[in-house]
Amino acid sequence: MAKAYWIETLGCPKNDVDSDKLIGTLVVDGYVPAPSAEEADLVVVNTCAFIEDARQESVDTVLALSARRQPDADLVVTGCMAERYGAELAEALGDDADAVVGFGVPVTIGSKPAPPSFDLLNLPRPTSTSPWAYVKIAEGCDRACGFCAIPTFRGPQRSRSMDSILTEVEELGAQEIVLVAQDLAAYGRDQGVGERSIVPLYNAVAAQVPWIRLLYLYPSDLTDELIGTICDSQVPYFDLSLQHVSPPLMRRMRRWGNGQKFLERIEAIRLRRSDAAFRSNFIVGYPGETEADHDQLLKFVEAAQLDWCGFFAYSPEAGTYAIELDGVVAGALAAERLAELRELQDSVTAEKRDQMLGHEVTVLIDEIGQGRSHREAPEIDGVILVPHTLRVGTFAQVTVTEAAGPDLVAR
Repeated sequence: MAKAYWIETLGCPKNDVDSDKLIGTLVVDGYVPAPSAEEADLVVVNTCAFIEDARQESVDTVLALSARRQPDADLVVTGCMAERYGAELAEALGDDADAVVGFGVPVTIGSKPAPPSFDLLNLPRPTSTSPWAYVKIAEGCDRACGFCAIPTFRGPQRSRSMDSILTEVEELGAQEIVLVAQDLAAYGRDQGVGERSIVPLYNAVAAQVPWIRLLYLYPSDLTDELIGTICDSQVPYFDLSLQHVSPPLMRRMRRWGNGQKFLERIEAIRLRRSDAAFRSNFIVGYPGETEADHDQLLKFVEAAQLDWCGFFAYSPEAGTYAIELDGVVAGALAAERLAELRELQDSVTAEKRDQMLGHEVTVLIDEIGQGRSHREAPEIDGVILVPHTLRVGTFAQVTVTEAAGPDLVAR
């Protein structure tokens, strides 16, 4: 009988892509999907190591799955925690994991035949089971943001060839492609093909699918050409990695920009495309963050009127610039600031959703009774509840009739 696998994926969409590619290699090797982790011969946990909460969730997940697996099943831990803490993690997990391996490392479990190598960047993926799919266009990052340890374990930026990306897009068969990378707009620079090559890639993918979306754009790379390309598309959605707005704090973060520059960019985009949607994320409690810095961020959130925002407490990361900084913000104070920002953004998002009442929008039907317009990124933002008669994988024109928190209802 064929062996069965179960994959548990934690963290960001880039990990979803890695898991998809791992599935592709397992299927080629004769594995079949298991109905549950308890019925699998091979259990894989694709971990996240971005912040402490993510690391704890990864460890908790491994321990829970280890307790539930069959006695003779193998459990492999991979992903960012395995990349960053390999030997230390293997020692800590002991018998709860049979192997702890980073991507690009062949897996050996005792004397048993090894599952496939986890070298996944250019491996094939199965056809998408949903109308949308993430596509990772590069691995690693060349930046030196003060808070981020990703370059230390994912390495420098390594862009894929455009041909390999377009082949993957074609094979996925999705109606919407979401391009992701640690530094998306830097695509191609490491290949010596010149800066800003994200635009030719965007146009090439857009020629293959109706919708294309970009996640994680550094604001310094938001050129007029890229803005124009996105604004002229069917998906005017801007996911801007801002992190904060206070000039002194931005310098301590080793980041470009400030609140005024960000507002100017956002306003310029809205003048060009009034229905453009915006998402961003911000770090709260970074070393040295003062009440004045926090107040600036509150004022920015109110002024920017972004559709979606994520707020995260600063997490000290070994090997980063910020780990040595003074001005540590107490956890209780950071939590208070987080709550204040989230409450403000919830009201902004609710108002933005209320403004959609009565509007006709184009939606992609993701599943029975549920779709998304260009304003909602898959698995991240709200959704639009639609009539069950609309067929999955098709586009439909609907009219918004009700707002229900972050979600909308349409007919």
